Amino acid sequence: MNLDRMIKTIKKHPDYAKVGMILCHNGVVRGTSRGGRSVSGLRIKVDHDKLQKIIADNKSRNGITEILVEIAEDQDLAVGDDVMYLVVAGDIRENVIAALSATLNAIKATVTDKKQFYR
Repeated sequence: MNLDRMIKTIKKHPDYAKVGMILCHNGVVRGTSRGGRSVSGLRIKVDHDKLQKIIADNKSRNGITEILVEIAEDQDLAVGDDVMYLVVAGDIRENVIAALSATLNAIKATVTDKKQFYR
């Protein structure tokens, strides 16, 4: 996973002149679960077909030029490790923020399956 490379890829996009904002999400392994249990790490599985559909659907949103996603899949991750990078490029703030939020929420709800390891 390489966030710098993802941004450089977007900057080479043929429609980059239309971009007014690049918004990035960097998900990391949190030290506690949502329920408050102490976490030592996690492992993520990804449904790639669903991921590609979500990306395609959200790239068709008004003003969106590109969406790139990288997920640290099938490896044991420790607290503080990067889990997912999501980069959205588009014309104006309102469009880019909405697309990032919708893409992130859909990925978390339907694409990734995480197994947390507890202390």
